[in-house]
Amino acid sequence: MSMIQSSRFLRNALAADAAACAATGLLLAMAAGPLSGLLGFPAGFLRGAGLVLLPCAALLAWLCARETLPRLAVHAVIGVNILWVADSIAILVAGWFQPSGLGIAFVLAQAAAVAVITELEVIGLKRSAAGSAANAVASL
Repeated sequence: MSMIQSSRFLRNALAADAAACAATGLLLAMAAGPLSGLLGFPAGFLRGAGLVLLPCAALLAWLCARETLPRLAVHAVIGVNILWVADSIAILVAGWFQPSGLGIAFVLAQAAAVAVITELEVIGLKRSAAGSAANAVASL
């Protein structure tokens, strides 16, 4: 398994992702009922999305605390985030729900935040890979 030395930048990006997942997950899971009326999404859908985010937050928190990471794990985080952004847009264009204007703004704002965090994780992965390669050469 290919391992990388995790840069501080990558660990900070993963920590931001963990915090965002935890905050959004708690908000959606705990306040699904009131949010349902405001956002125009079914409470069960909001609660389910929130409950999915909580274990993700725990995994991300665990990853950001590690100095060495499996490269595949970081790629998986990035891939899941890209899927989340795509699904967020699909929810709005597919017509599965009838969100309010605030609901549309919420979905777009959280998708944009996930996209920014994902880009930071990509930058962090590149920095980590470059640092790992430099360390390997230096140890020869």
